[in-house]
Amino acid sequence: MVARIAQTTGVEHTAILGLGVYRPARIVTNDEVAGPIDSSDEWIRTRSGIRTRRFADDTETVRSMSVAAAKGALESAGVAVDQVDTVIVATSTHLMLTPAAAPQIATELGMDGAAAFDVSAGCAGFCHALALASDLVRAGTSGHVLVIGVEKLTDTINSKDRSTAFLFADGAGAVVVGPAAEQGIGPTVWGSDGTQSHAIRQDKDWLEFFAEIEEKGLDAVRPYLTMEGTAVFRWAAHSLEKVCRDAIDRAGLATDDLDAMIPHQANGRIIEIMARVLELPENCALANDIEETGNTSAASIPLAMEQLLRSGQSKPGDTALLIAFGAGLSYAAQVVTLPNWA
Repeated sequence: MVARIAQTTGVEHTAILGLGVYRPARIVTNDEVAGPIDSSDEWIRTRSGIRTRRFADDTETVRSMSVAAAKGALESAGVAVDQVDTVIVATSTHLMLTPAAAPQIATELGMDGAAAFDVSAGCAGFCHALALASDLVRAGTSGHVLVIGVEKLTDTINSKDRSTAFLFADGAGAVVVGPAAEQGIGPTVWGSDGTQSHAIRQDKDWLEFFAEIEEKGLDAVRPYLTMEGTAVFRWAAHSLEKVCRDAIDRAGLATDDLDAMIPHQANGRIIEIMARVLELPENCALANDIEETGNTSAASIPLAMEQLLRSGQSKPGDTALLIAFGAGLSYAAQVVTLPNWA
């Protein structure tokens, strides 16, 4: 007799049940970052749409910001700590190759024994993690999944680099994914284009840095995040319309069905182009959190979602398109029902 392996049975529908965020206390103006890059408030606003951003201090870490955002998500979802059996952390700025950030965050939240791992997909990381969470619950592998997008990008940028110093910032957002009466997370459209891997990258790998230390000693320059803004802009403007339309189609909807669009907060001009080419209806809210928060990479989607809900431009139950893209270049999009928030 051939042994048969049992199959898990999950649920038919999943949704985002709750949302929480953490924004660092320190607000940084364009004037403050403009000096070292020989720039101005007007140049930064015109080029990026950013007026202010948040910088974390030494006490605000990837771990502490994640825990704060997660507590808000759990509270708004009405889900207890012991109901969460998986934690996924999307980040590129946990500056340890091992261990991952997720197990430590799970333990601090009291989720001892939960599966916990990090996802590194650049600015698209949150949408990748959301897709994984939905699939885990639908397959029966997990009951509830805590998804966190968190970055402390100020640890990775050179304040004198004109391509990055004014763009990137810090923060965290978290959601709880679990069973729902109706589908609240649409099919994910995702992919990558490795031919554009040079566009957003660490400017040297750690082995190069170690070799430089041996050669130059204290004169060695640590690795920094660097970006070819023009290449990213052209790629996004050319490629993302199809990704967005595919995500809407796979959700069984039309553009007119959208109440909101929440793109990764990469650049104000890219956001405007995406909204224009998709011909969004007049009543469709467009997230523009970058104006006050800057580009927070994997944290930007949940932070922008919270801003829409907090401002009253959107409400829980609205239908929203999420679209993110970043280093890799990687991208992901899905249509979701907006959750409760705290």
